[in-house]
Amino acid sequence: MAVKYNQWKALLAMSKASLIGIVRSPSAVIFSLGFPLVFILVFGFIGDNGISVKVGVDAATDTSSYLYRQLASEKSLKLLTGKPAAEMEDELKKGHITAIIRITSRPAQGNAPACDVKVQTSTAAADKISLFKTILTGIIYKADDVYYPRGSVAKLEPVEVLPGRRYKTIDFILPGLLSFSLLSAAVFSTAFLFFSLRQTLVLKRFFATPIRRLHIVLGEALARLIFQVAGAVLIIAIGYFAFGFTLVHGWSTFFEMLVLTAFGVIVFMGFGFVVSGIANSESAIPPIANVITLPQFLLAGTFVAVDAFPSWLQPVCRIMPLTYLNDAFRKIAFEGQHLWNVGLELGVIALWGVVVYIVAVRTFRWE
Repeated sequence: MAVKYNQWKALLAMSKASLIGIVRSPSAVIFSLGFPLVFILVFGFIGDNGISVKVGVDAATDTSSYLYRQLASEKSLKLLTGKPAAEMEDELKKGHITAIIRITSRPAQGNAPACDVKVQTSTAAADKISLFKTILTGIIYKADDVYYPRGSVAKLEPVEVLPGRRYKTIDFILPGLLSFSLLSAAVFSTAFLFFSLRQTLVLKRFFATPIRRLHIVLGEALARLIFQVAGAVLIIAIGYFAFGFTLVHGWSTFFEMLVLTAFGVIVFMGFGFVVSGIANSESAIPPIANVITLPQFLLAGTFVAVDAFPSWLQPVCRIMPLTYLNDAFRKIAFEGQHLWNVGLELGVIALWGVVVYIVAVRTFRWE
């Protein structure tokens, strides 16, 4: 009696072989894990201290004065001392520093310290001079309130501070990079794989075996799904342990992010099937794939929030599936929502998946 061919056993065998091939491929590892990890490390080390105002200190400045000591204690200011005046003026004109300050002490009035302040800036530093002036005037006003109490048109009550979580840079960047790594890996790897299988006649050899076409696709897809979920585990772990990435509900949030990762990979692989079907040569795959991935990388809120774009561009951003995957990741990780709370995002992504797979069925070529 003939033994019935086990389609699922064949599927798992294909998945295992494909997964080994992916792990051994330097390009797959670099593009899926290397680039996202590099960006995460860069933004993680920058943290929330990305804004820094460089101010040159004139040689005649009294560094023992009250005002200078207060300026030196400001974390957002970097005071540069010991440089020649001509060199500082040249850097000021080029915009390398925001201003040059000279603080000259004069006889104190009673118990109050007194000094004259001269600030020199240039048009090249227009983007940061307002921040420096705000810091400088704030320190002066604070000293005035201490030494010269005066009346005011309003009395400011103590600021009420409510408990909350600090939204760190890594909390915004990591979900965006994770989403984009899923999109780029799913599109490029799927497109190149099936185009290569078709060109090398491997698919035709598969047809000589009893395995069904659907199980061929599912086997390759399962391998990529496992690889991308494993990559997501690594990315989230590095973000959490090294840079304090927020997982509101701990393990439950972590597992929900992995479920969302799997969902995103499944949808985005549909784009890869479309690209492999319409590309006539291997060299045509990158341009077509970049048309799909690059606009989403730039406009879907990966590095910059969608609200920061011009109002006329935001509707375009809101069409892209990567925008909704980014939003879902951030809502689950930082806001503490669950998968059933991000139904709108999941619905839009699923709708994209339906449309893309319909197109993929019509365009995909087996031979």
